[in-house]
Amino acid sequence: MFTGIVEAMGSLVKTEAKGTNVEFWFTCPFTQELKVDQSLAHNGVCLTVVEIQGEQYRVTAIDETLQKTNLGDLKIDQKVNLERCMAANARFDGHIVQGHVDLTGICTEITDQNGSWEYRFSYPKSSGHVTVEKGSICVNGTSLTVVDSQDDSFTVCIIPYTYEHTVFHQLSVGDQVNLEFDILGKYIKKLMQR
Repeated sequence: MFTGIVEAMGSLVKTEAKGTNVEFWFTCPFTQELKVDQSLAHNGVCLTVVEIQGEQYRVTAIDETLQKTNLGDLKIDQKVNLERCMAANARFDGHIVQGHVDLTGICTEITDQNGSWEYRFSYPKSSGHVTVEKGSICVNGTSLTVVDSQDDSFTVCIIPYTYEHTVFHQLSVGDQVNLEFDILGKYIKKLMQR
């Protein structure tokens, strides 16, 4: 389990196709602290560390993961948000994040608010996912508060610290992002459909 509080950014070093899977090699500030079999969220996608070589580590993404996330669009040297799984005795600073991306959304608008930035993201209304104002949403592995909630889009505001220390500073209008909707909302929606 994760909290959506990004620890650091990693950089993609190389990729290699293995059948329908893709092997990703990354480097990050805490590579030396990682261990094989450890869960690590990459832009909100929970992946297992399968190999470590010096300052680099390898993870594998299966076809389903590549279809539902933006990992397949990553370019060499591109940054990703990283978070190790939550320690049992840690503070819960974000919200419950599973590392299971529901779908990708599109950044449709970025507004500089002279001290913060407002981002609008859209997603297919047909997906049935919902957001609520002041509720939680996970965008590229970052726990954020929804500002404006629509049937097929939402906005979030980013403070300077988050802008600088996550991949938000490299996002542009038209970019694809990973979205994980709040697990409590997903359960409530399922129960209401019964």
